Amino acid sequence: MNTCVIAISKDEDIIEAMRTMALNNITGLPVVNDDGTLVGIITEKDVLVLLYHGLEDSNIRDGLGKVGDFMTRKVICFNQEDNLSDIAECLSTNDFRRVPILDSGKLVGIISRRDVIKHIRDIRQQDEVLKDSILEILY
Repeated sequence: MNTCVIAISKDEDIIEAMRTMALNNITGLPVVNDDGTLVGIITEKDVLVLLYHGLEDSNIRDGLGKVGDFMTRKVICFNQEDNLSDIAECLSTNDFRRVPILDSGKLVGIISRRDVIKHIRDIRQQDEVLKDSILEILY
């Protein structure tokens, strides 16, 4: 889980969300209110839809659109205590790349598809090391 999460306020300009994603090479931002409660997520897909449909809208073009106007409000998220296999299943059966992780409703991290793959790879490597150690002891 990545606990160094870059988040954005729903009151921030949509242009700032685009800039933040581009500068940090990320594809989505959790949207939080002032006390850190998750209220949505804004992704590159949301931005693409906005750009495709909103290029003629001078409010958007001039940076007056707010993140809260374009974010996805219904976000699937998990609690810090939830099982990684449930998170992996969710990520493998849905069309999104990351899920926010909450503790008492507050954003504490993000788990991405890449995080799950890395964790599985690490476990398999540990299993191989353990297997080799056992075989060395036995033979």
